[in-house]
Amino acid sequence: MTLLEPHNLPFLIAFGALAVIALLQLAGVSEVVEGAGEFDAPDGLEVGGFGEALTTLLGLGRVPLLIWLAALLFVFATIGVTGQMVLAGVLGAPLSAGWAALLAGGAALPLNSLAMRPLAAILPRDETTAIDIDDLIRRDAEIQIGTARAGSPARAKVIDRHGQAHFVMVEPHDQTLELNAGDTVLLVRREGQTFYGVHYESPLLGLGT
Repeated sequence: MTLLEPHNLPFLIAFGALAVIALLQLAGVSEVVEGAGEFDAPDGLEVGGFGEALTTLLGLGRVPLLIWLAALLFVFATIGVTGQMVLAGVLGAPLSAGWAALLAGGAALPLNSLAMRPLAAILPRDETTAIDIDDLIRRDAEIQIGTARAGSPARAKVIDRHGQAHFVMVEPHDQTLELNAGDTVLLVRREGQTFYGVHYESPLLGLGT
């Protein structure tokens, strides 16, 4: 019995799709395909409940989509071909392609999900340097351009915990004071896109500490 026989057609297709995924990885276009597998929920629609439980059950989200799909195709095809060989030896004939695909698919989904947890543990993770804008509160900023007054903010530079620079608009927390270019301030609160800073002179509090 060979893979090319009609009763193995679903598994031959799965191995073919697996080969296509491998070629996409080698060609460096996997990020484009990965992005096509992501979606944003329409306004007013929350993805949760049953959908969230289903994705957790299937192991989605633990690894990149292409890796999850490649693993599923491999498990499905391997179970199918092996199962057909066993059945042919025991019963004298394999199952039809449709029944074999149905049974192999039913077995592949939970097995693939079980494989995702250890696989996710050994895969390298992308480090992200994205921060929430409120993370800039309690950090030092330097007034770059202009003079900050009440109702008239000036541009300031603030360094986040990853060492990245952000440029924000700052007004003095004390509305009777002014903040001049070159002043170092401590950002103490935010309203909308405007931060409010407190001026200080301490040499122990350098920019971005």
